[in-house]
Amino acid sequence: MDVSSELINRRRRQPVINIVPLVDVLTVLLFFFLVTMQFKQVSSLNITVPKIETAGENEIQEQVVIALSPAGAFFLNDRPLSKSALEAAIKVAGELTPDLPVLLVADEEVPLRYVTEVMDICRSHQLNKIRLQSR
Repeated sequence: MDVSSELINRRRRQPVINIVPLVDVLTVLLFFFLVTMQFKQVSSLNITVPKIETAGENEIQEQVVIALSPAGAFFLNDRPLSKSALEAAIKVAGELTPDLPVLLVADEEVPLRYVTEVMDICRSHQLNKIRLQSR
C-alpha cells in the first residue's frame, strides 16, 4: 500500500495557469483599440459642420474656438456661456491680443443670424481674423 499511495502523490500536479498568452492577447487588443479610436475636437457638442470642397488645412496654433449648437447655445473653448458672458470674454481677448484668430464651429443647422451675431461680436472687439470650421 505504500507503493500505491506514493504513485498517487507523484501523479498529482499543482494546477498552473499560464498568463503570458493572456497578457499578449490583451496587449494586442489594447493596441488595436488605441490605433482605431477616433478623437473629436469638440467633445461636448454633437455638431455636424458643413462640408467645403476647397477648404485648406488649419495651420494656426493659437486661436479662440467658438462653437454654436443647433439650439443657439454659445461655447467658448468647449465651455458653455451666455451671449453676454461670451461678449465679455471676447472683449478681454481683443484687448489683450488684437487680431487673435477666431475659429467658428457651427452646426450646419444653425441659423445664420447666430453665426453673424458671433462674427459681429468678434469684429467689434478687434478680432477680425475669423474662420469657419468645415469638414
